[in-house]
Amino acid sequence: MKLLPPLPPLPRLPGPRMSSALLGATALELAVLVGHLIAYPFGLTPERRLPHPRPTRPARTGAHGPDGGETAPRATTTGGEAAPRAATALPLAADDAPPVVLLHGFIDNRSAFVVLRRALTRHGHRHLESLNYSPLTRDIRAAADLLGLHVEEICARTGHSRVDIVGHSLGGLIARYYVQRLGGDRRVRTLVTLGTPHGGTAVAPGAGIHPIVRQMRGGSSVIEELRTPAPGCRTRFVSFWSELDQVMVPVETACVDHPDLDAVNVRVTGIGHLALPVHPTVAAAILEALDAPVAGEDTATATGSSTGATSAA
Repeated sequence: MKLLPPLPPLPRLPGPRMSSALLGATALELAVLVGHLIAYPFGLTPERRLPHPRPTRPARTGAHGPDGGETAPRATTTGGEAAPRAATALPLAADDAPPVVLLHGFIDNRSAFVVLRRALTRHGHRHLESLNYSPLTRDIRAAADLLGLHVEEICARTGHSRVDIVGHSLGGLIARYYVQRLGGDRRVRTLVTLGTPHGGTAVAPGAGIHPIVRQMRGGSSVIEELRTPAPGCRTRFVSFWSELDQVMVPVETACVDHPDLDAVNVRVTGIGHLALPVHPTVAAAILEALDAPVAGEDTATATGSSTGATSAA
């Protein structure tokens, strides 16, 4: 019996091919989603507010440093108890760092920051505030105004004049509106955003249903407001954007691009939108951004405007 000749190979059907990096990022996104769904109920209730000890002022001794400031011993507080006074001036302790406010994304809650909060605490950040805003909030402006009230309360309670904010997705946009349009730069030292649609995104789930999500699209009135001049803005911006973020379209929309803002854009590789608040490499870069000194932060003058770019592998 004669054997039939082998059949020619079937033609390759046209269509998108997922790279191994995208496959890995997608698998990680699914794992993060499952973990977040488990933790989600625990973040529905507001965070319990504990009174923070106010920063202790140095006693007057008459000694002055080279900048004219007093070099008196500083008493720091840990666990509610005053530490012994040292004989010489010491660097600022961890408790002297500004409070860090964590602001979640759309239809989310403070449980999104469980991992990041643990990393911040482990590295000495004691004043942490996770805020929940209602999923029924219909306007970014209203949410930004409410954020401002929270920030004022935090400053009054802790004795600090400024805070740092870390916002994921929509949370970063709310925080930016507060800083740039409501005078929040007076209170916010550093604003870190994770996968935030600064330029508006073309992929916004439910854009035709929820008004606040429509405001996240390119060309919305909120996005256009953020394009207007912001001279003298005192807040430093650090924006993390991922090349595999499927929610930001185009991915570069998560970058801060404004001539008046002091901004650094950090490119993240290998992860997607949901993984940004939980990935250890991103957490390390956030810590670095929060711990970096801010030029002129002890004065009322604004920092110089600049736009930079870096990456976190």
